[in-house]
Amino acid sequence: MDKRCVIKKLCLMTIGTFILSFGVYNFYYQNSITEGGVLGILLILKNLFDVNPSISNVIIDGLLILLGFKFFGKEFFGFTIFASLCFSTMYAICEKVGFLVTINNNIIAAILGGLCVGVGCAIIMNAGGASGGDDVLAIVLSKISKWRIGVIYLLTDISVLLLSLIYLPLDTMVYSIIAVITSGQVIDLLYKNENAFISETILAEKADEKLAA
Repeated sequence: MDKRCVIKKLCLMTIGTFILSFGVYNFYYQNSITEGGVLGILLILKNLFDVNPSISNVIIDGLLILLGFKFFGKEFFGFTIFASLCFSTMYAICEKVGFLVTINNNIIAAILGGLCVGVGCAIIMNAGGASGGDDVLAIVLSKISKWRIGVIYLLTDISVLLLSLIYLPLDTMVYSIIAVITSGQVIDLLYKNENAFISETILAEKADEKLAA
């Protein structure tokens, strides 16, 4: 893959992680809306077994990113590491700046947050990476099952959210499900079908290996 293409992908991922972190901080966090996926699992482990999320996150996210490496190769792995670090940086910036948008209606906050998360994740994935273990798992399961990625997101996130009823109040769960449905539909709409961007990444990687040989 040539340098110009790599720079373009990194720029797109930076934009995607900004949109993602903006939505998570300004809409989800401010209105106590939670998520499914890895974050939901971390919170379940914390509430049931008092497992430190900083430790469980490294383990679970790390294993899922390694799974992505096995399925899609080193360039996908590298882009995913970049996107994950970029998201952490962008979210830290959002925390420093403070809330830029205040939404007092949780339904609107869930929809707007879902839109931001969906658009941000789709940009990152279409550029050739993933923002974290959740996205890697969804891409892998979509590849294996041939199901649309929006369906995969919906099934995995809602499954985790239902388990979260152990400690979450029902009204919070309802808003979280609205957010998950919104983000899943947006990703399904914007994501390139049949892992097209993954195929491009793998082909470019193989071409580089042939040239090196």
